[in-house]
Amino acid sequence: MAKYILKRLIHGLFSVIVVVGIVMILVYSLMNREQVFAMDPLFNKVSANRKITYKHERWEEYGYLDYVNYTEWLTAQVAAGELEEAVRSKVVNLGKDAESDSEAVAEYVKKFTDYYESQGYTVTRLNTVLAGKKRANGGEPQLFAAKDKPVLSRLVSYFGHFFQVDSVGSVKDYPGERGLTFTLYDPLYGGQKFSPAIIGSGTYHKYLLYCDNVFPYIHQNLLSINMGTSYSIERGAEITSTMGKRQGSYVLSEVTYPTGLTEMSADDLHTATYQAGSRESSVLYSSRFTDDYTNVSLFRSGMSRMGYSFMIGIISVALSYLIGIPMAIWMAQKKDKAVDKIGSVYVVFITAMPSLAYIFLVKAIGDRIGLPTTFNIEKYTFAMCVLPIISLALRPIGSQMRWLRRYMVDQQNADYVKFARSGGLSEREIFTEHIFKNAAIPIIHGIPGAVLFSLTGALITERVYVVPGVGGLLINAINAYDNAVIVGVTLFYAILSVISVILGDVLMSMVDPRITFSTKAR
Repeated sequence: MAKYILKRLIHGLFSVIVVVGIVMILVYSLMNREQVFAMDPLFNKVSANRKITYKHERWEEYGYLDYVNYTEWLTAQVAAGELEEAVRSKVVNLGKDAESDSEAVAEYVKKFTDYYESQGYTVTRLNTVLAGKKRANGGEPQLFAAKDKPVLSRLVSYFGHFFQVDSVGSVKDYPGERGLTFTLYDPLYGGQKFSPAIIGSGTYHKYLLYCDNVFPYIHQNLLSINMGTSYSIERGAEITSTMGKRQGSYVLSEVTYPTGLTEMSADDLHTATYQAGSRESSVLYSSRFTDDYTNVSLFRSGMSRMGYSFMIGIISVALSYLIGIPMAIWMAQKKDKAVDKIGSVYVVFITAMPSLAYIFLVKAIGDRIGLPTTFNIEKYTFAMCVLPIISLALRPIGSQMRWLRRYMVDQQNADYVKFARSGGLSEREIFTEHIFKNAAIPIIHGIPGAVLFSLTGALITERVYVVPGVGGLLINAINAYDNAVIVGVTLFYAILSVISVILGDVLMSMVDPRITFSTKAR
């Protein structure tokens, strides 16, 4: 079994990489990259040459290409000790066109051009844009080099940064002494409460490990998963944060800051990350914090997108099995009787009816009997989840009834059933101990997948009931051309698919010892 699982994991990992690679080709090579600016509020505020360089800067940020500006190149030369600052200041200003460059500027422009063209970049020179006799807004001369990223390079970079480990060297130019401190008494609790923590200096997160009263009670920031950064749906937010951070109104409590200041706040000081120069630039920060670990998350009243989706999804999955399986057994036992016919009518109805139609039907009925029909995070009650759960469970219930009944009916004519009858076993014993056990194996295989994919939410149901889940995240990302979210969510789905298949196989082998995945020599 262990060898089989390892083999499936390796195959699954390869499949995930291939899927992500194909999606990257689709979104970065085949889709029009100009569309990424459809949701960019700054794009229409720049013009002339500045608009062109702004495009390339954003394309570099979004992973389309490598981009180097002439000015940035000169600054990097100074930082590397290959160019003096006095020289840089003389050659940084381009002429209005190539013929207008000074001799010194022309020399460095040639160095820049020759170097990057030898590296496969396309070097572009933009001359000054005039509006009448004056230079147009954004019309400054520009020189830059750009090169599209190969898919393989992009893929290696993506998975190379998938896992990120926070260490004392994570913050460049950290001004103080670097190190880790382990304490059994967290200073945020005044050093009085037993609360183990690991605190870093020079790390990106101040707290690498800490305990609090929020499930799962022990939290870590040492290892994080980086699936990319959104640039339109939730600009600047990491995708795992978009799916996993809490929503709703702020939850205020009495907070004592490192300086000793105490006030009512929603700040979660355990989430503090480094923000260079923040105390010097803000009186608010300097009055609260003793170092530049000032960027904190806020406590909120609601669950995360993934939390709401999973809660509704997992309950609907449980209902589909708790209702669908007994109904299927009853239908199989009473084959061609009234129960079987009524159940068959339901299966046909729920299978043939469009999802949107029966979801709105459930919503209308729920509204008539007084159940909430829309989600409100600020005034959340479990009653808001009832209609979404029912809507999600209706079709899976029909699916369980349809397939399990079919499997059980097929098994009724098997030889082992005939032998069991001849042995004097009752029909109830035959159904529960023999037929059901064999017929349930295909159904059991799908349980892990049903549970895991509850994390992905449901697009139509969540939109109809305004559930703040992750169901529409992928569709929203496609509509907004947010390629990083598209790739990240695809990766998430692919990983869930691989895990669900492996867990399904393992579960089948546990239920039926006759199923084995080991290879025996013959």
